[in-house]
Amino acid sequence: MSPEALDPAALRPRLPSPLVAVEDERFSRYGVRLLLKRDDLIHPDLPGNKWRKLAPNLRAAAGRPLLTFGGAYSNHLRATAAAGRLLGVATIGVVRGDELADRPLNPSLARCAADGMRLVFADRGTYRAKDDPAVLTGIVAEATRDAPSGAAPAGVCVIPEGGSNALAARGCAELGRELRGATDVVAVPCGTGGTLAGLAAGLGPGQRALGIPVLKGGFLGAEVERLQRAAFGGRRGEWSLDDRFHCGGYARTPPELLAFATDFEARHGLPVERLYVAKALLALTTLTSEGAFPRGTTLTAIITGPPE
Repeated sequence: MSPEALDPAALRPRLPSPLVAVEDERFSRYGVRLLLKRDDLIHPDLPGNKWRKLAPNLRAAAGRPLLTFGGAYSNHLRATAAAGRLLGVATIGVVRGDELADRPLNPSLARCAADGMRLVFADRGTYRAKDDPAVLTGIVAEATRDAPSGAAPAGVCVIPEGGSNALAARGCAELGRELRGATDVVAVPCGTGGTLAGLAAGLGPGQRALGIPVLKGGFLGAEVERLQRAAFGGRRGEWSLDDRFHCGGYARTPPELLAFATDFEARHGLPVERLYVAKALLALTTLTSEGAFPRGTTLTAIITGPPE
């Protein structure tokens, strides 16, 4: 296959993604303007931050098989599998939970398999320790043991869970550059921190990024700093985190969050993804009502992906 065929640009992403203003009295009454950065429209199979994080990793892989990690409902696994199908690259997904191996595949994993991803189920203890080099070596060897010869351990490109590494952060810096001069504060929902790390680095002077973690634990600040060191040599841009809007933790969608998302959809005709995007929009709405932003502030919410 030619290098051009392996370049994600051959998939014709919609870049820069659209930036649209929405009229919402919950913001306008405070003199605040709300914009939506529609990264969910970048590509139908690789939307939002999945595109921005995967594209540089796909280029670096140069056609080598991709091995990556995720839970049973991982958006990242699905995006990686779709990229493999579209570009003709072999993919291996290491799934958390060996108890799932003997169960029927859920719709998310079934989609991965349909896109050609080889699924390997790891016990939870091993999965938790996957960042240990020795454990990772064992995982890769086991995952590729019965794979085709081209997927030998030395020939595999390993992408971390969620796709967040230095390459991904550099890819997400383009998101910040697309917003230079257009906004004051940019809010993004955060899982593994790669999008925030790159976004903040790409923004211009006087702009700041606000990360909304969707998991409990308060660990994300250190991870964003680690990613920025790896990608850019140190902390870059002005950014902060607000941990109040995880709504109970990852994949938790309490009734008040669902009601908020449904109302936002009705107001603006925008389908709202519940696990990430709804939490960031709720955060901006709440912070605005608390007076967190001076009159005249322009806010931007990153729509990182569509509902499933």
